[in-house]
Amino acid sequence: MKTDLIRQSFLDFFKAKKHKIIESDSLVPKDDPTVLFTPAGMNQFKKEFLGVNSGFTRAATSQRCLRTDDLDKVGKTPGHHTFFEMLGNFSFGDYFKKEAITWAWEFLTQELKINKEKLWVSVYKDDAEADKVWKDLIGVPAQKIIKLGDKENFWPSQAKTKGPNGPCGPCSEIFFDQGRNVGCKKPDCNPACDCGRFVEIWNLVFTQFNRKEGGILEPLPKKNIDTGMGLERLAAVMQGVQSNFETDLFQPIIQEMGSGLMASAIRRGGPANLYGGHGLGQKELIYAVVDHLRAIVFAIYDGVLPSNEERGYVVRKLIRRGALHLRTLGIKQTFLYKLVPVVSEVMQRPYPELKSRKENIAEIILAEEKGFISTLDSSSSLFEEKFANLFRKPDPEKAGKIAFQLYDTYGIPLELTRDWLDKQGIKISQEAFEQELKQQKDRSKFQSGMKGDVFGIKDLHSDIKETKFLGYQEDVVKAKVIRIIQDNQEVKIILDKTPFYAEAGGQVGDMGVISKGKSVFEVTDARRIGKVIVHIGKIKAGSFKKNDLVSAKIDIERRLSIARNHTTTHLLQAALRKVLGVHVQQKGSLVASDRLRFDFTHFEDIDKEQLGRIEEVVNGYVLNNYILEKKEMTLLKAKKSGALAFFGEKYDDKVRVVSISDVSKELCAGTHLESTGQIGSFKIVQEGSVAKGVRRIEAVTGSLAYKKIKEEEGVIAGIAFLLDVPAEKITPELEKRLARIKELEKQLNLQGVDIIKNSLDAIIQDAEKINEIKVITSKIENIGMDLLRKGVDLIKEKVDNTIIALGSTNHGKALLVMGITPDLAQKGLDATRLIKDVAGILGGSGGGRKDFAQAGGDKPENFDIAFQELKKIVKKL
Repeated sequence: MKTDLIRQSFLDFFKAKKHKIIESDSLVPKDDPTVLFTPAGMNQFKKEFLGVNSGFTRAATSQRCLRTDDLDKVGKTPGHHTFFEMLGNFSFGDYFKKEAITWAWEFLTQELKINKEKLWVSVYKDDAEADKVWKDLIGVPAQKIIKLGDKENFWPSQAKTKGPNGPCGPCSEIFFDQGRNVGCKKPDCNPACDCGRFVEIWNLVFTQFNRKEGGILEPLPKKNIDTGMGLERLAAVMQGVQSNFETDLFQPIIQEMGSGLMASAIRRGGPANLYGGHGLGQKELIYAVVDHLRAIVFAIYDGVLPSNEERGYVVRKLIRRGALHLRTLGIKQTFLYKLVPVVSEVMQRPYPELKSRKENIAEIILAEEKGFISTLDSSSSLFEEKFANLFRKPDPEKAGKIAFQLYDTYGIPLELTRDWLDKQGIKISQEAFEQELKQQKDRSKFQSGMKGDVFGIKDLHSDIKETKFLGYQEDVVKAKVIRIIQDNQEVKIILDKTPFYAEAGGQVGDMGVISKGKSVFEVTDARRIGKVIVHIGKIKAGSFKKNDLVSAKIDIERRLSIARNHTTTHLLQAALRKVLGVHVQQKGSLVASDRLRFDFTHFEDIDKEQLGRIEEVVNGYVLNNYILEKKEMTLLKAKKSGALAFFGEKYDDKVRVVSISDVSKELCAGTHLESTGQIGSFKIVQEGSVAKGVRRIEAVTGSLAYKKIKEEEGVIAGIAFLLDVPAEKITPELEKRLARIKELEKQLNLQGVDIIKNSLDAIIQDAEKINEIKVITSKIENIGMDLLRKGVDLIKEKVDNTIIALGSTNHGKALLVMGITPDLAQKGLDATRLIKDVAGILGGSGGGRKDFAQAGGDKPENFDIAFQELKKIVKKL
């Protein structure tokens, strides 16, 4: 059975059991700071598990997940992945153990027709209820039911003794027996054995307790069901293979990669590189690359770009691991990005939008691959820089820590670093490297695991219904207070209905007041938790209590400014797609009252003419005074109509579509103007890059745009006054004056060269001989780096066996150049190492080649000390 059919069969089965089918959440969980990525199907239902009423008590999903806890196992085992899909059915105070177990068995044995004889189950050792259902109702033989303890069959694992506090409960797992010829082959082997014979395919979690301090378990008033079944593992069972990588989810990608490997081997005609494999064989390396690629593609699909922080760091690390594995396989050029189209083809049915994003995702991966391969190719100079201090004072432990930094920051494998250090005669501590690696893994597990209580939502219970939002039509609403929450100095009020827009989709929350007679509550922000809108602020006068009838009024002028900027972001995206191309996709935005910020995908710099054209197009849309149309429709109908969606955003079945003539059509729940003419004017304030492949435009509208234009006019008038020319003649006048400055600088440089030439003999005569090496140190006032470099070149023409260090103070900064004559360079002397040893004294750093290096600093008063340090170093050579 194909994987797409398995996935659909699962959802159809539980739909027939009256479950609401919920679309997969993004890999970047919203409103959940406890995890970096979505690690399981239950994460998007935290509020429902806590008792928040979302309008359904049963749900089923096929959730995309990403985990990095077992990164080193990926490729080595048949079932460990960084990216995977988890099938799950959930009950929020509805059905419990009997139904969960019965339906799981029915789906596996009747829907999928898996042989009952192949299935085993586990139950928690103290869960007599689940044990009875399996034995008496399902009819599983007692010898095929194993009882496990707190570590294996309680969720969270060992929660009773170790925490965290919050909802928890026993588990029951279903295993598939691959047969006696697999694994340890012992006659008494059962699912408790980790030999690989028994594959865990489904975990049923019975959330029935609330853990309190001291490990006290009290029964929950409403019991929940949370199940998880790995789609990849189930596909392997249904397709009769022992490894997930042999299923139709992976094989097309593996085959495409095999073609690339064959082509590379033909071109190379030699053995594979030895570095980067982490002890994996060829097949395991291929599996790891393909697995990591799926994770990379879907992380980028959900808006995570490679970077050095949090989620972006994980994506960058996976790309680098993939590139290192490819290097071991013999592919030293960029290759990962070429596999993106195959991934999009394999995953087309559950994620049709992925196909339209494949070029953009491939470009992001390509840019990252290029950067990392460049780092690997230039690793020697990086090693020289990082280990410079260890040449004079060896320290194996410090070398191990630096090696880890190179691995962690640049992705350079330990084997490559150790090989270079061996050639330099520098010893390295493997233990120091491993210790740093362990600490990093511990940090990673802490970040990727839940912190604190299992559920982070406080003070919201099942009696709070959805807040009715009336802000599209009303500015003032009569409402009833449902709950008041005191949080230190901050107060939160929940109403039954409200005109306040809660922060979402990049748009900030509304401000305003909630009042009752002379009692006034100042609303400084509005946030949404599930379908409940929380008004945040301070009580300015009087008091409020539950069930009070109040008046809720937004700051209408502020709302209008926000709407002006929000409507403009839609026009801006349309203009960007028109000027730059349809590859432009929104990556994020901020819609505030005083400005807008728009992040979008684009891999090239935007020149002045393009930026001017974008501004012109947006203002053209404004002048045309298009009427905005806002309609509610089904998500399917909206997508078919061509409405743009924000990738990575999760939408309900019913969505709001905002259309602006034939210019723009987007899924958007934000507040907007009635027509584009209300914007007034649009002015770009700033444009630049924020990440590889992502650019940002910041802009203002309305009166603030007019103010910005007047400010720029003032600057132009000031320049015209200083130059004593009309404004329209500023450019040619500046060009004329800059040309004159350039000519004067050229003349000064020629004079400087003459000064140096006239001083050469005196500088050379002042050379000091140390250990048979001549050392020239000289400071020449008020000349630039170009002339210092010229001075070194001129001296090299006249001397040999010499180290040359020339310095100058220029505009309060220290400039230093260092040259080594060719004969000394051939003997192993390195100007880069020497300059790094003395640059710190000048308050800076430097680098260069073996025969020439330069540095700068902010302590020019230390030149004499720096020159003395250089001489001390030469004495020790």
